[in-house]
Amino acid sequence: MKYLAEFHDPQLVGGLLAAIRQSVAKFSGSMTFMEVCGTHTMAICQHGIRALLPASIQLISGPGCPVCVTPVGYIDHAVALARRPETIITTFGDMVRVPGSSSSLMREQAAGADIRIVYSPLDAVSLAEQTPESTIVFLGVGFETTAPAIAGALLTAEKKQLSNFFVLCSHKTMPVSMAALLKDPDLQIDGYICPAHVSAIIGAKAYEPLAAEFRVPCVVTGFEPLDVLQGILMLSRQVIAGEARVETQYSRVVKPEGNLRAQEILNQVFEPCDARWRGIGDIPGSGLKLRPEFAGYDAASLQVEIEPPFEHQGCICGEILKGKARPTDCPLFRSTCTPEDPVGACMVSSEGTCAAEYKYAT
Repeated sequence: MKYLAEFHDPQLVGGLLAAIRQSVAKFSGSMTFMEVCGTHTMAICQHGIRALLPASIQLISGPGCPVCVTPVGYIDHAVALARRPETIITTFGDMVRVPGSSSSLMREQAAGADIRIVYSPLDAVSLAEQTPESTIVFLGVGFETTAPAIAGALLTAEKKQLSNFFVLCSHKTMPVSMAALLKDPDLQIDGYICPAHVSAIIGAKAYEPLAAEFRVPCVVTGFEPLDVLQGILMLSRQVIAGEARVETQYSRVVKPEGNLRAQEILNQVFEPCDARWRGIGDIPGSGLKLRPEFAGYDAASLQVEIEPPFEHQGCICGEILKGKARPTDCPLFRSTCTPEDPVGACMVSSEGTCAAEYKYAT
């Protein structure tokens, strides 16, 4: 298949690895690159890319999994809504197993709650249209990649004049969080492997303020092995040259300006807000909330009793999401915490750092 087989070519992999080694051969220091996309994390682990690189290049994983960074309080809110009479919770599948303070959506479903996995927010809109006697809540979790689709669903619900459709929002934006990580004095990031899915929406230009203010190279990179290796080569060359620019390796998909129509829909429905990231804390301006004219669709307006949030004290998911620790540093990893019985959100999602490490690197 075009744009797949050629990005797995062993000879081309060898050529890129040789170019990376040559690039850093006379560089006396080391460089640390962070990927902030769960799909990149999975690809790097699956193809053993870390083990192929020179010792002077280190890859660390950041908060690139939207499920992983969803705060425990949000899960508790969703659980409370699931217990509400005549309420149907609709969600993408990777949310149902995320642990809250004392329960999860999977446990609530087993106890009789009506929780349905959908493949599109529009499926939830259709359900609201078909079951006017029920309250339909869609769990709006994700980065700029999924937010436009949810915005489109809300516009559709508005057009259909549906009064029983609601969204519980926990959307987050990537460039603001990337800037927050660069302000952490205990974290060394010499370059960003920028997220491809997000960049297809917001465009490569969105990272230019980041590169200019913090003097950090940024390369928008695809997901195949050759994509990732070429992105690392581009970053290493910038570091060695003392440059800090935004480059696009994934030019076959990502454009400088991004998807303008998707941005228009997103901005029509959402506006920036402060947001809490699981394990990281509050990051000002890193979230999206419904604009006042769409407040009637906000599931937060539905009256429920939410328990005080509590997280497992042994889980170091927060440090892992910040790139300060590896999953193997966690005492729960592979013992108490496994994909079958996860303690932390990083093990729940198929794109979580702990899940990737568990599946491919151990």
